[in-house]
Formats: sequence, structure tokens, C-alpha cells
Amino acid sequence: MIKNILKRMMALSLAGCLVLTGCNKQQTEKTDTAEHTQEWKTAETTPFGRYPEEVIYTLGKMTGMNNSNLPKGDTYEDNGYTRYLKKQLNIQNKDVFEAGENDNYQETVSMTIASRELPDVMVVNDMDMLQLLVDNGLIEDLTQVYEDCTSSRIKDIYNSYGSEILDNVTFNGKLMALPETNIDDGPSLCWLRKDWMDKLDLAAPETVEDVENIVHEFVQKDPGGNGKGETVGLVCDDELTGGCGYSYEYQNDIIFASFGAFPKQWIYNKDGEVVYGSVQNEAKAALGKLRQMYQQGTLDNNFLMRESSNIIELIVSGRCGSFFGPWWSPNNPLMSAMQENPNAEWQPYLIQTDKDGRTSFASQNPNDKYVVVRKGYKHPEIVMKIVSVLFDDLRYDEEDVREMERYYQDNVDPTARPLAINVDYKDALMRCYDSLKDAIQGRKKLEDLGLLEGAYYISCSKYIDRKKDTSAQKSWEDWAAYASRMTACSVLRKGQTRQVKSLFFGETKTMKSNWWRLEELEKKAYLEIVTGQKPLSYFDEFVKEWNRQGGEKIRGEVAQELKGK
Repeated sequence: MIKNILKRMMALSLAGCLVLTGCNKQQTEKTDTAEHTQEWKTAETTPFGRYPEEVIYTLGKMTGMNNSNLPKGDTYEDNGYTRYLKKQLNIQNKDVFEAGENDNYQETVSMTIASRELPDVMVVNDMDMLQLLVDNGLIEDLTQVYEDCTSSRIKDIYNSYGSEILDNVTFNGKLMALPETNIDDGPSLCWLRKDWMDKLDLAAPETVEDVENIVHEFVQKDPGGNGKGETVGLVCDDELTGGCGYSYEYQNDIIFASFGAFPKQWIYNKDGEVVYGSVQNEAKAALGKLRQMYQQGTLDNNFLMRESSNIIELIVSGRCGSFFGPWWSPNNPLMSAMQENPNAEWQPYLIQTDKDGRTSFASQNPNDKYVVVRKGYKHPEIVMKIVSVLFDDLRYDEEDVREMERYYQDNVDPTARPLAINVDYKDALMRCYDSLKDAIQGRKKLEDLGLLEGAYYISCSKYIDRKKDTSAQKSWEDWAAYASRMTACSVLRKGQTRQVKSLFFGETKTMKSNWWRLEELEKKAYLEIVTGQKPLSYFDEFVKEWNRQGGEKIRGEVAQELKGK
């Protein structure tokens, strides 16, 4: 009897324990679920919140040449950038296509849009395509995720360009893409073989006329020992000047600017009217100068037949000692030129274009690439988080950046990033130069520098040390880092420059149907005048035809659009 009572009491006690255990398990599960839900919410509404489970996103990948110079074994799906994003955000890209920007990327994107089977994330490098995606409702509205998941520093970076950079990708009040930022590169520099100048006892150039004289001496007196008639004059691209205000190599914007001309730019004239720079009388005068240089052989007489690779070959082989190019020219083509001839001495010079000694140049389009997200993708915030992590967290806050420092030192191309864009302050070039200068002169320590500045400081320091030790093996990557980030930027910092604002980078109604014809007309007329196929007076006929084919109508449309801003 007593034994039965004890059994029943033990059974009841055990049942109670089971009930209590069941309650605890339920409570734990609810707690775990709540925490899990909160983790997802944090990840989806903050710049740096890590997803509790791996998020795989399909990507239309823009690639670079030579596998973007990635280290052996690294791929576009597995490299320093993707590994860092995996660590910080728990995300992984799966590339549905990979195509080079200068090869078939735009064609691939066009076919993708036509199929209406977009990857989750894609970079678009054409405003017409962006408009097409918006008009057909194929991409997500990013307005809210920009507010929630873009870090404050990234927002400051975009704000440094003024409102227009985000306005360019805002349609009916909705932010439909995340734009790349194009930092101010400043005016093109004149890169010359100083060792040739020293051999001929030629002084540093200050004006276009000085450059013309130096190049003439190079061609006539052959200081490089190429043989009679083998030294090539100033090399140039057949576009002659840069479109959209970009900083290009082998173009003659400085020569045009010395006549107050800014081809391919929408600018204000002296009366405050909106005009197209290519059809102004100042451009005619500049074409006259180029025509004269071509006739004298100072301008490469075979420039019409050369591709960019042929121009690079001339510079690398030592047959050419002069070209116009931006501050980053040491990376390409000059690093290869120095490898070929270590005794060459290339120096940059800022050429005056104005009577008061300043150098005038057109401002750049603040962006030309756009990151878009497929309509219906569950995590549209992912693009804001990627940008915040790579261009804020990694660059400014991460302490262990050894792998990425090596990437910068080894000139790994930015296209190695999942999103082949750059996001940086408008004045990033001079910010970097000032920090490097302070560090090199001992006013800052390495740990005070961001990732980019720190990587370049290491390369520049190695270059300085090797320069002192003549027996040390040279690194042309370190030379290029110093020549671009210190030598060229020092010339830009010390010079007096004047930025002429380019007013319009969009597309008006008439542009959609007529602009390609007008561009062809302009290029043909410019080249025929420079090469002597048409007289200089033909410029006036070209302007009349340009206006007749819709140029004047487009000018009016551009002026009207600018009034509405």
C-alpha cells in the first residue's frame, strides 16, 4: 500500500518535471525565434548588420583585363573582397555572367534586359539602359534601403558631389539605382621624357607653345637614338578630346582649353547662354593649331591608324616621348615603359591655358555606372551594405587589412570587386595626396591612414628606400605608386587650375534620335580639318550642318532642362 502511494507520488513528480521541461523548451524556442527574427531585421535595416544565414545573390559581373590582375587562385567569386564581405555580412555572389567593360559587357546587359531575366544585382554603364529598366518596371525602388542601409560616411561621400549625383538616378521621386562616383581627376598633364629634354638642354614647358617646341626637337634631333624619322611626335587618340568631361589619355583637351574651347561639353558662354563647346569659334582656332602641328609632324601623322595598344607600344618601346594624360598615367602605360627602359625619366607638367597662368579644364560627369537590383529580389538592401562595407568599414575601420593592402600594392583592378564601381569623395585625389605627404614627412603614422592611403604609403616608402639604395632591386609597381600619387599629384596641388562646369550629361528628346548622327558629323569634320582633307574654313559649314540636323533644337532642349533644375 505504502509502496503504491510512493510510486504514484513519483509518477506525479516526474510528470510535473516533464511539464516544466516542456514549458522551458517552448520558451527557449520562442526566445531563439525572436532573436533570429531580430537578427534578420537588424541585417535588413542597418549598413553593417550581419545576416544570420548566408545570403547568395546572383550577379551580372563586369570584369577587367587580365582577370583584373587578381593573384593566382583568386576568382571573381572568391577573392579578397568577396571573402571580406562573407566575413562581415555573410553574403556570397554567384555570377550568372562575366564580361569585360571594354569587350562585350554592354551587349551582354542588353541581351539580359531583352530576355527580362535579370540577375539579382547588376551594374549598368549606360543611362539609356537605366531608363529602359525603369520604364519597364524591371528594377527595385532603393529609396528606403538607401536611408536605412547606407552608412553616414557613404552618405557624406555622395553629398560631396552635391545633389545632382543622386538626382541623376531618381525617377518620379524614387531612387532607382546606386551610382558610382567619379572623383575629380583635375586637368590632363603633359608627360615628357625628361632625360631627352636634358640631353637637348630644353627647359620645363609652361605653355602649349613650349610643348610644341619640345616635341619638335624630339622628332628632329632624335635624342632617343631611334634613327632618322623614327621618333614619333605627340601621340593622340582619334577622338582628339574627352567626351562627358572625363579624364582620358592621349587626347588634346589642354590644347583646346588654351584657346578657351571645351569640345563635347555643354557650357555657358560669356553671355551666360548654354552652348555646345564643339561648335564655338574657340574650337575652330584650336583645330587650326592642331592642323599646323600635324603639318609640321609635331602631332603624330599616323594617329588615325593607331589603336590604344599601338600608342602604348610606341611609348613602351621608346619611339615616343610625349603625350597628354591624367595623373594615373604611371600605372598605364608608363610602368611598362619603365620596365622596358629603366633609364628613362618620365615627368609630368601642368600646362598653362589661360593668360593669367591658370590651367582650365572641364568638370567631369559625377557618375557613369549604376548599380541596379532586380524587381522582386528579397534583399534590395544588399547593394547599400556592400558599398558601406567596402568603402567605409574596410577602408576606414578595419584593422587587419594586409590582404587588401597587397591588392593595392599589386595594382589589382577595382573590377575585382563584386560591384565594379568606386565610391569616394569628390576631392579624394587631393585628400589622399595630403595624407601621404604628411605620413612621408613624419606628421602622420601608418596607423592613422585609411586602407588606400596606407597601402600607397607602404609602396611609396619602399620606392624612396630603394632610390637611396642603388643596389636594391627596383619595383616598378612602387615607382608607379610614387609617380602617380606623389609626383603627379604634387604638380596638380601646386598648380593654379580653373574648373569650367560641364552643365549637362543627360539625354533630351531629340538626342534620342539625332545625337549619334551629330557625333559622327563632328568627329568626321574635326579629323578632316586636322589632317588637311578639308580647309579650316570648313568648320563654319560643319556648324551650319550641325544646327540643321538638330543641334540647335537640342541646344534649346538642354537649356530648357537646365532651367527646370
